Amino acid sequence: MNDPHNHIQYLGSSLLDEKWGVTVTTVGYQRIPANSTYPSIKQHPSPYIFTPQKGRILSEYQLVYISEGSGYFESASCTKQKIKAGTIILLFPDEWHTYCPGENGWYEHWVGFKGDIIKGWIEHKFFLKEKPIYEIGISPKIISIYEDIAFYAAQENTGFQQIISGIVLCLMGEIYFKEKNLSLKQSTAFSKINEAKNIMKKCIGQDISTQQIAQQLNVSYSWLRSRFKTYTGISPAQYQLILRYIKAKELLCTTNMSISEIAFKLNFGTVSQFSSFFSRKEGMSPTLFKKKYHLDKSPGND
Repeated sequence: MNDPHNHIQYLGSSLLDEKWGVTVTTVGYQRIPANSTYPSIKQHPSPYIFTPQKGRILSEYQLVYISEGSGYFESASCTKQKIKAGTIILLFPDEWHTYCPGENGWYEHWVGFKGDIIKGWIEHKFFLKEKPIYEIGISPKIISIYEDIAFYAAQENTGFQQIISGIVLCLMGEIYFKEKNLSLKQSTAFSKINEAKNIMKKCIGQDISTQQIAQQLNVSYSWLRSRFKTYTGISPAQYQLILRYIKAKELLCTTNMSISEIAFKLNFGTVSQFSSFFSRKEGMSPTLFKKKYHLDKSPGND
């Protein structure tokens, strides 16, 4: 009889699957009762077996989500820390680690995976070995994502590796998004940054500087620039340029405005300045972009 609270599966992958960029190696979930031996399920292959006292080293990444209970985690790069419900632990390949529930047990979901796409994210420091713990809160959506992976993996239909690896990428994005926004919402800077972004969107074609925006928000220029970059990853000036670039593409595709009219509307000093800016961003001139992608393909717009 199937136990709805315990599921464990290990998965294979082909060379074609690996060319996709991410493959899933294992998925599962289990309830660990209070005062029970951990790990309680003995159906793990030898590379995955460990004891909390000795820990282990994996050859893959794993995301372990604790949705109930509490316990402890420790790794070579992270000192021993208490884990509470609503926490995700990211395990890194070739990194010693150990974890276990407390005396009241816990409910855990996990998924293991590997691939060049994930390696790229680690190399660019989206995720750090020194910060493998993400307190994202109790989330039915996160639990549902794990259950979707388990569902498709259990079917093993053709292409199942592609769809579950795509769900893993979604899960990683969800974790990054939640952790980033939860930490920022605890700061008074959060609302000010969003106000600044709204001002920029409303004034996309106006000559409004970051200093002027800071004045409107009653904050200093240096404060706004620093907090804005922390939140978005780019400076306010760069954000304004991105807005102008997006608006330029929209006008080129949907209007009959000339290149000079668009340059003027978006507050570029000269047509040449606009053309150089657009070419750097898009890889082609605004004239060529309009010719290729304007929605009206009638001869008069070629």
